[in-house]
Amino acid sequence: MHFQLDAETEAYRAEVRAHLHDVMTAEFEERLYRSGVAHDDDFAKGLVDKGFFAPTWPAEYGGQNRGAWDEQVLQEELMRSDAPMYLSETTRMVAGIIRAVGPPAMKDRILAGAMKGDVTIALGFTEPECGSDVAAATTKAVRDGDAWIINGSKMFTTNGHIADYVFLLARTSPEKPKHKGLTMFLVPLDSPGVEAQAVWTLSGERTNITFYSDVRVGDEWRIGDVDAGWQVLSLSLQDEHASGWGPHIARLLTHAEQWAETTVADDGVAQIAKPDVRRRLARVAMDYEVSMLLQRRCVWMVEAGQLPVAEGPMAKVFSTESLVRASQDMVELVGPDALRGFFEPSAPEQGRFEHLMRFSVGTTIYAGTSEVQRSIIASRGLGLPR
Repeated sequence: MHFQLDAETEAYRAEVRAHLHDVMTAEFEERLYRSGVAHDDDFAKGLVDKGFFAPTWPAEYGGQNRGAWDEQVLQEELMRSDAPMYLSETTRMVAGIIRAVGPPAMKDRILAGAMKGDVTIALGFTEPECGSDVAAATTKAVRDGDAWIINGSKMFTTNGHIADYVFLLARTSPEKPKHKGLTMFLVPLDSPGVEAQAVWTLSGERTNITFYSDVRVGDEWRIGDVDAGWQVLSLSLQDEHASGWGPHIARLLTHAEQWAETTVADDGVAQIAKPDVRRRLARVAMDYEVSMLLQRRCVWMVEAGQLPVAEGPMAKVFSTESLVRASQDMVELVGPDALRGFFEPSAPEQGRFEHLMRFSVGTTIYAGTSEVQRSIIASRGLGLPR
């Protein structure tokens, strides 16, 4: 097992980094920050033009036939630069599911547009009363001839106000056990009866609660068999649970090092020269290194034909909880000035410490809470009873 990158992958990383340096301007970052929306059409299409959107996809779909390591360094650079990628990532995830199990007509209608950045897809899993227990969904889809009538609501439908479709989990057989009576649909978000209301997170990100009132969709929008939605959904949850957040730790560490190198303490000594500062930076650097090794182990397993069922959640739990600790530690290190926000001229590192501290808390919830991840590690990794 080794995680070293070959020269070709390192060259690919350099290309990605150079592109992001050009497009992630201060003006662009400010616009994203003000909007709270982690998507920009021009940015996404710029990635498509450069071949940075879906590099591991086959060339026939607009990909580059690249390997998993190229995909990994792409994700590392996008995350490290805090690029507006969430809607593109969910689109690519669902497009992969459609490619695997979707009906032929849906593949023809969706895949080409998704790979060009012309079609976007949000996720509709969580419900207001169900929390992380996705299988407890109560949103109903009732068959009406060759169509389905959908009623219910979904929470945290991020980008649901701008996406073209939502990948929706609905209950089609209420009498069956909760994992058995679910079906997946791709619902056009311009359908009559769909409404999105803004919900703002602690980090300032806009997500949505979406409502579905007698929304009528044809059976051609169903993905997978009726009542087999949990099996279809599991394809996406595998990807979500294997998400690593180490590059955000790297971003925090970069800002902390810059602050320490450019800030002089009251005694006239540069902060970087102080033992306590160096200890704290070293602690963050160690957590970053472990986070990346855990994530790269998942990539290695995929390359070797293995499924990182427990290893993915390990990477997710460790990296997100490390990010929370590190963010709080750096705010404590910098002191009260670290709580100055993005729009305050006197804020150290343009307010990144304050924002990363708020942002870090949500990462322990995104893509499955730490409690859910630990349950997966215990049951599927260690073989413990549920």
